[in-house]
Amino acid sequence: MGLFTPGFRRPERATDVALPPGQYLTEDFPVLSAGPTPRVPLDQWEFVITTEVGAATRWTWAELMALPAQTPTVDLHCVTRWSKLATSWRGVSLDVLFEGVDTAADWTMVHSYGGYTTNVPLEDLLDGKAWIAYEFEGDDLDPAHGGPARLLVPRLYLWKSAKWVRGITLMPADEPGFWESVGYHDYGDPWREQRYQGD
Repeated sequence: MGLFTPGFRRPERATDVALPPGQYLTEDFPVLSAGPTPRVPLDQWEFVITTEVGAATRWTWAELMALPAQTPTVDLHCVTRWSKLATSWRGVSLDVLFEGVDTAADWTMVHSYGGYTTNVPLEDLLDGKAWIAYEFEGDDLDPAHGGPARLLVPRLYLWKSAKWVRGITLMPADEPGFWESVGYHDYGDPWREQRYQGD
């Protein structure tokens, strides 16, 4: 990795909408990726949850599509300072995927096709806080935005919502992912402006 996709603009306009500190509102959906866009054929796609003792639970694309879906409408906040409000998605709640997963771990490492990783506390993936999303605004999720499926954790900065998600590994202790290992904040709460280590 190491390539950065251009495509985000400077602040478009001020707003009266309550935004996290340091954010500006945009109507666009900017693209910022670390590395090239993976192209994942649906017949080869899989999502795997692996526990801290190595037990793996897998879903094919067809199996994911057969699970009950939700249509959350959420605000997005990127660490590059743009926010996009009231975005509409369709996907499977992590609550559904973690049913039957036996774990005592508190931490997860999220893995993407292409090698990207990010760490997220397990509690931020459960209780209706996160989805494996595969539609955006009624259409299949574009590969530039993480299609065929991405993690969606709207309570955290968008780098935690890993594009091209392929799995989650449960961990007993926190470890940094890709951006966290180069100085981004371990947690990334936009309302506390946790952009970088020490914020």
